[in-house]
Amino acid sequence: MRTIMPLLFTMIGPLLLSCQKDMTSFKKLSVQQLPQVHADVKASNDWEIVLDGNSFASYANFETHWNYLYPWGADHNGSARMSGTSTDHNNIYLDAGVLNIKAELFDWGGATVPNPDGPGTEIELHYKSGAIHTKDNIVVNDAYPNWEIKGDFQAPSDGGTWPAFWLCGSSTYPPECDILEYKGDNINWQNTYITDDDAESKLTEVLSPSEWHSYGIRMKKINNTDVSVEYYIDEELTATHTGKGYVGKPMQIIINLQMEGSSAGDPPAADTYFKARNISVRRAKKHDI
Repeated sequence: MRTIMPLLFTMIGPLLLSCQKDMTSFKKLSVQQLPQVHADVKASNDWEIVLDGNSFASYANFETHWNYLYPWGADHNGSARMSGTSTDHNNIYLDAGVLNIKAELFDWGGATVPNPDGPGTEIELHYKSGAIHTKDNIVVNDAYPNWEIKGDFQAPSDGGTWPAFWLCGSSTYPPECDILEYKGDNINWQNTYITDDDAESKLTEVLSPSEWHSYGIRMKKINNTDVSVEYYIDEELTATHTGKGYVGKPMQIIINLQMEGSSAGDPPAADTYFKARNISVRRAKKHDI
């Protein structure tokens, strides 16, 4: 889910481009595969809890930690306009500790947004959907050089659907880390953007994305400017990238269900749901855990 810094949104609008990804390697994962990795890290007392996994337990908890929409507003690089407020839970609602985001066909009266495929073209809005982002920032620095972000998701993978769980720079672009991103099939894209048009990418085939799977990253400061980013699906390491220039740059977590845009296939006519639970964030002061 590529974006650009908020300053550009105020100047020229959400001019968001798609990147070409490497589709050379796939690894199949089933929901039954839950190997335990880095048990020494998991058991460490050096981790400090930032988000404890209960932010979807109630609307009070939710609104303590999350904002509605994208950090820059309601539109991104697809045909769904985001909707949701503290009094409007039609497209974003909680149910027994689970966040539900619903995308539905909606008549926006011919309204359009810029097309990421090139200037001077537009995407007509066809859907109403939802997005949320964290109020607090994640910053890899000397004080907290180690971070872990993860959660459980039921993700749609039908044609025209584009769910995502990702990190985006709060005031600069990059950084961007795509932890979960499906674009009309069961291939999950894990991307670490190096510049606004260059990324390290890993594609993984996941069996039944609509069942519960866990997705996460661990980030570690490796020098004065760069961060190691480890990507996991169902606790299995799938990729290790380098976030060049990520040190000291604040990031926010975004969860959204976009439609069409970079997603292949015919878009759905029925309501589509993206569900999340147990979103947790923790950080550690010690460089070597």
